[in-house]
Amino acid sequence: MPVNPAAAAAQMTAALAPMEQGSVVSEVAERLLAYFTSGDIAPGTRLPAERQLSASLGVGRSAVREALAALEILGIVIVRPGSGTYLRDGVSELLPRTLSWGLMLGEPRTRELVELRSGLEIQAVELAALRITDEALDRMRVDLDAMEKNLDNLAAFVEADAAFHREIAAASGNTVLEELLQSIRSLLRIWVDRALTDEGHAEAALKEHTAIYQALKARDAEAVTKSMRSHMATATRRLLAGFDAAQ
Repeated sequence: MPVNPAAAAAQMTAALAPMEQGSVVSEVAERLLAYFTSGDIAPGTRLPAERQLSASLGVGRSAVREALAALEILGIVIVRPGSGTYLRDGVSELLPRTLSWGLMLGEPRTRELVELRSGLEIQAVELAALRITDEALDRMRVDLDAMEKNLDNLAAFVEADAAFHREIAAASGNTVLEELLQSIRSLLRIWVDRALTDEGHAEAALKEHTAIYQALKARDAEAVTKSMRSHMATATRRLLAGFDAAQ
């Protein structure tokens, strides 16, 4: 029987009572995970919006966002851009203890994840330079156009930016590499969202992505590596600046 999204959202927000003040992100994630594995919510159900969950739990939206990011990397929920966040199938088989490594956000290991992401993005683009198709380049062009149109809409800009990088990972032809990058992006999502703080940052990022696209289109391996390395250096500085400011 099809799940009514509105009814499911109402049921979930009613079931999640407010939390005590001072609760950390891990407690938010554990509360959500306990409910998800209770059997009261069907696999594939779309979750309520962040604002609804934060109101139900009595915590800030940032705590909910970080908790959902951790649950995404654990494979418990899936984010579908433009649609929402959904509960995956088979969640009841997951152990809550797996949350311990998934909640790296806000910890010193974030810096190590950022370093790892840079290396993997460079490797992915080098492989993509050898394997990318014209169809993939066309999709990347669409992502670039979306970025250019949303210089004053940073949330939309970040989504187009992420789509651009997903295309590169897919074009690498290496599924393991693609999945590793997606896992790291999920863990770092909250910090990536905070990295672009004004239109000037967005304009700089657009130039960096355009250089990568042009190098890929030319199948210029040397230029591809150089442009991605440069982009990762500046992207890392922006991301860590946001991370440091939040500490």
